[in-house]
Amino acid sequence: MATVTATSFAPAPASATRAVTINAAFMQEIKEVNQELWQLLAELQQRCQRPIAPHHCKPLIDDLCELRDQLALHFALEEAYGYFEDPVDVAPQLSKRAGKLRAEHKSLYADFCRLIDRAEQMFYDGQQAELTIWIGPHFLRAAGSLRSHEARETELLYEAYDSDIGVGD
Repeated sequence: MATVTATSFAPAPASATRAVTINAAFMQEIKEVNQELWQLLAELQQRCQRPIAPHHCKPLIDDLCELRDQLALHFALEEAYGYFEDPVDVAPQLSKRAGKLRAEHKSLYADFCRLIDRAEQMFYDGQQAELTIWIGPHFLRAAGSLRSHEARETELLYEAYDSDIGVGD
């Protein structure tokens, strides 16, 4: 099992140092299994790169809500099975990055929630024309942040595997 450690952002007793590890095998499986999330994200990115017709606002918002729910499940699985506190083995060279990536889940999820809340508010306030202009760039920016986060997690997983089994001739 490959592990990566990081200082935890969770409150800890003043005299104790807490650490976070990544279980690379579980984390990789979580990323591979959740194809529904990645497919929905890709479809939404495609739709938001083109002009959005006002009558497509409600189906788009419904799909954004589905994405939010899928993202919540994805992050919950990563938090429950991909990250662990107080590891036995410590890989300090990767520890800060693991902690930072874990902490990003909360802000990424909150960003998607705010985006969807704003889109729903605009829709129900009868601002469909404004929504069609606003939603695309804002969603693409949030999706880009998520993809960047996932790429950095994947990079960390490969480094964890390399440090666990070694790479050489």
